[in-house]
Amino acid sequence: MILLSAAESRELDRLSQSKYGIDSYALMRRAGESVADLTLRRWPDAARGVVAIVAGKGNNGGDGLVAARKLMQVGVATRVLMLARPETLKGDAARAYHDFAAAGGVSFVAEGDAEIDAFFAAEKFAAIIDAIFGTGLNAEVLGVARRAIDLINQSEAPAVAVDIASGVNADNGAIMGAAVRAALTVTFGYAKYGHVSYPGAQYCGELEIADIGFAPAAIGEIAPRGRLIDADEAALMVAPRAANTHKGSYGHLLIVAGSHGKSGAAVLAGRGALRGGAGLVTLAIPEPALPMAAAGQAELMTEPMPAVAGGFAAAGTIARLAGLIGGMNAVAAGPGIGVSAETLTLVDWLIREASAPNRPLLLDADALNAVAEAGGEMVRAARGPVVITPHPGEAARLLRVTTAEINADRIGAARKLAELTGASVLLKGARTVIAADGAIAINSSGNPGMAAAGMGDVLSGLAGALLAGGMAPLAALRLAAWMHGDAGDRAARTIGPAGFFASELAAQLPAVRADLINRRGGG
Repeated sequence: MILLSAAESRELDRLSQSKYGIDSYALMRRAGESVADLTLRRWPDAARGVVAIVAGKGNNGGDGLVAARKLMQVGVATRVLMLARPETLKGDAARAYHDFAAAGGVSFVAEGDAEIDAFFAAEKFAAIIDAIFGTGLNAEVLGVARRAIDLINQSEAPAVAVDIASGVNADNGAIMGAAVRAALTVTFGYAKYGHVSYPGAQYCGELEIADIGFAPAAIGEIAPRGRLIDADEAALMVAPRAANTHKGSYGHLLIVAGSHGKSGAAVLAGRGALRGGAGLVTLAIPEPALPMAAAGQAELMTEPMPAVAGGFAAAGTIARLAGLIGGMNAVAAGPGIGVSAETLTLVDWLIREASAPNRPLLLDADALNAVAEAGGEMVRAARGPVVITPHPGEAARLLRVTTAEINADRIGAARKLAELTGASVLLKGARTVIAADGAIAINSSGNPGMAAAGMGDVLSGLAGALLAGGMAPLAALRLAAWMHGDAGDRAARTIGPAGFFASELAAQLPAVRADLINRRGGG
């Protein structure tokens, strides 16, 4: 699914009209009529009640007025609340109001909270169409719009958002002070980032994309780089294995992980890599933690590393890794390694020496905490591609902001991390965000049961396996995010919505891959 920013959405509109000759009011008419049609399709009983339309002063309000006129034409009682005086409307919005009034429509104008309160108190509505703001909102919601949003949310009637729930930022899903909690959002042409990225995603309800006749060639000119990763998208990135291949065909991944008391993180990363399809996986782990790791997964090859205080001794570890790196197709480092001066020295060496043009480096967990201490710019010293897979707390440390700031604009945070480090970024969390070289992808799989220990370690191993198998960093992160989330969804269905282990999620990965291959038609 293509995702558009607010600017790209405006450009699609502009090009369709100015270059390809599509009438702007025809677009508005089809938009508003699709809102009316989809409202009645979703709630047929609304046709026997009263539908409210709350309209702002811009083109979003114009769409709402077209919807009101269409509802009137099919015999539905409507009540329109205008948040601007009709004479202040311009362009197509003014034309939509004229056509609505000419059809016998009556509107109520709210110039203060009292009028809004009276409007909502006068009727028990069967549905409310939110046409206050569109995708261009970029400031905090105040005044009569804020009051209208509050009363829409207090109503028992389902809310239908025109294009995007009013108050949701279309570019990142941020809530601009307050937002309508829609049961249905009808958007036009293509989905927007704010529809699918939290927190905005939880305000948009069910998403319907209506084709209102934008010029197909216009989207080709815009060439948007935003995508929502779903099963169909993920299926394009996998293929059946050829019969004449062997373990060497699928890459050798080196995992640098673990320390005293944290051998489980290393095992889970190794398990994610093995279940993710790596041909060979070698675990480099401090010697005191090796016995438990080796016992935890027999298929892992292990290399004991010199230790200090239960963790990696940098100088000795670097000397040993220098002899191992040449035979590896990718390196993943960080789960359970701890943060110390020794760790920082080791991570610095991995960035400068372990990465190579043909050997990607994945940094996760404590490796990222070490980078945060030294400054994210250090990642730019890598000789080859680097991917980083932070959770919001790690991202906050890298960007030197709060976790709340990361979660308020996850897309913006992922972009900033990519700019700071030069790496491909996978920002974990609900609706994982992947950012690299101006491209943004948002993952649609996963569930709250995955908020548990060890899940990120499995993801690191899985992404590392895909990198070792030859996938480009951006594709590897996209596929890893989908597979990891879908494995979690399977675990939630078969075990329960919470309480399943990271190791149980890892066990689902082969079935996820098999289903993707079948979906592609290769099974």
